[in-house]
Amino acid sequence: MAYNLLKGKKGIIFGALDKKSIAWKVAEKAHEEGAEFILTNTPIALRFGQLNELAEKCKAEIIPADATDISDLEMLIQKSMEVLGGQVDFILHSIGMSMNVRKKRVYNDLSYDYFQKTLDISAVSFHKLLQTCYKFDAIKEWGSVVALSYIAAQRTLYGYNDMGDAKALLESIARSFGYIYGREKKIRVNTISQSPTRTTAGSGVKGIDGLMDFTERMSPLGNATAEECANFTIVLFSDLSKKVTMQNIFHDGGFSSIGMSLKAMQMYNRSLDCDDCPDIE
Repeated sequence: MAYNLLKGKKGIIFGALDKKSIAWKVAEKAHEEGAEFILTNTPIALRFGQLNELAEKCKAEIIPADATDISDLEMLIQKSMEVLGGQVDFILHSIGMSMNVRKKRVYNDLSYDYFQKTLDISAVSFHKLLQTCYKFDAIKEWGSVVALSYIAAQRTLYGYNDMGDAKALLESIARSFGYIYGREKKIRVNTISQSPTRTTAGSGVKGIDGLMDFTERMSPLGNATAEECANFTIVLFSDLSKKVTMQNIFHDGGFSSIGMSLKAMQMYNRSLDCDDCPDIE
């Protein structure tokens, strides 16, 4: 059911790849809510993804750009403003990648070349985007920028590796730029800390199935799906969240506030009764 929350609003959505992507779901919801927007991803992602299908469905133009490249971002922002007829109302940053994770390099044996790429792609690209938008005055007053984060920015989670550092930096950038943008232009900058989600990128995280089962048992409301995350993102894009900024908002079914749930305790107690189970330090 649509509510016309974004009727007349215009934006840019980074990171949609395929139907598993949260950014893909956000684009579908934004279209349903009356928004007009640009879709963007790296040229190589466009070759391997299905973005043309989404663009056709949402009547959106695709502008390829590498979010780590300032010249690409400047081209993207300027062209987006030309296509959309001026400043934008909302932007989604849904970008993250770690070669250390893909190559199964553990945290105490990282490739530092990969580590720098992780930070640049997954976090510094957000600063580059915001700085480019600021330079070209690309976002309207009371506009909204949202980036997708994860609780590994605050807690150590097995297998998430250097992406935890990247998410911590991402959230810090949102606060620092959120202060400047809010003070000077009344623009909101927030991050959403989403439940573990089986996106194409998320599926590459070591132990994702066990992690999702654990968080499902721990969360009183259960894991938040990609579609539910998209719905919440639309609220942050809309005028209903006009005074929410510089926040990292947990959209995780309550997982972030739980120490031990009943379901998790029951599973733990069952493991204690297992005579053949090996001890793990």
